[in-house]
Amino acid sequence: MRIAVDAMGGDFAPRAAVRGAFESALQDGVSILLVGDSKRLERELQRLGRSADARARIEIVHAEERIEMDDPPTVVRRKRHSSLVVCADLVREGKAQAMVSAGNTGAAMVAAKLFLGALPGVDRPALAAVFPNPRGRTVVLDVGANVDSRPEHLRQFAVMGHFYAQEVVGITAPRIGLLSIGEEEAKGSGLTREVFRSLKATGLNFIGNVEGRDVFNGEADVVVCDGFVGNVLLKSAESMAELIVSMMREELRRTWRTRFGGWLARPAFVAFKRRTDYAEYGAVPLLGVAGGCFIAHGRSNAKAIRSSIRRAVEFSVAELHVKIRDKVEELHAAEARLAAAAAV
Repeated sequence: MRIAVDAMGGDFAPRAAVRGAFESALQDGVSILLVGDSKRLERELQRLGRSADARARIEIVHAEERIEMDDPPTVVRRKRHSSLVVCADLVREGKAQAMVSAGNTGAAMVAAKLFLGALPGVDRPALAAVFPNPRGRTVVLDVGANVDSRPEHLRQFAVMGHFYAQEVVGITAPRIGLLSIGEEEAKGSGLTREVFRSLKATGLNFIGNVEGRDVFNGEADVVVCDGFVGNVLLKSAESMAELIVSMMREELRRTWRTRFGGWLARPAFVAFKRRTDYAEYGAVPLLGVAGGCFIAHGRSNAKAIRSSIRRAVEFSVAELHVKIRDKVEELHAAEARLAAAAAV
């Protein structure tokens, strides 16, 4: 199994990507295709040492172009020799099972849709993020791939989220909730009310509407929403986590008593930061394309890249895109049978 890593994507590229890939190869035994400017990548690898084990698992694939963070997403059509597009080509050709990029998010999604293609029956691939909760983790999708969605899209998001929670997060029977402004079926917009009725007929473990607080209290294992709402939720959660850490640090430094108390409680604070640190979770997958595509935060450090590669391996081992394809086709077949029966 091989994972293609876009070494030229991200705020700290190529150093963070190369180091994350090196650590993944050395400590996790993952085979890596490191894509980018071969001369720069070779220099970065030389800085990290001469581990024969790690170098044997890393192959450099040259790409003469790179996509900048401020490039429009459609630039992938013009920069066909960029590191991002080469990664997508490697997955499409079967030379890699998944790709990881911390570069331009919009360009990564366009590249995956263009060169990998959507799975049969999937109209809109979705980004799935993992949020911490007191009982474990909550999968939320979509968190930004689709600003405008129709009811059938959210139903497909639920199917994809079900399998991601089951195969990657490790939840046997994921509870699926629909994000709304109240628990009652009648609450919400016209879109959510129609999706509610649709999800009841999928055979999934649908528990009904959930509210924003339920993302963080563990009431649902998968929360479904459109990309506009999901992206606002994601960015708000990231900002709140940073604010809490900043305020705690400020208060703990206020007096000698609080500094001493902070020193005593340091293990708890370290554990708290680990549970809320995006680098622990790594990239988010673009579910619904024919292969693994993982998009990491632009600020990803080496630790985040390594975590992203780990998520990509889990996805590939589970053959998640195959299971999503089969379930979506099953749902479409069931709908066709119901429509035929109603027409008689």
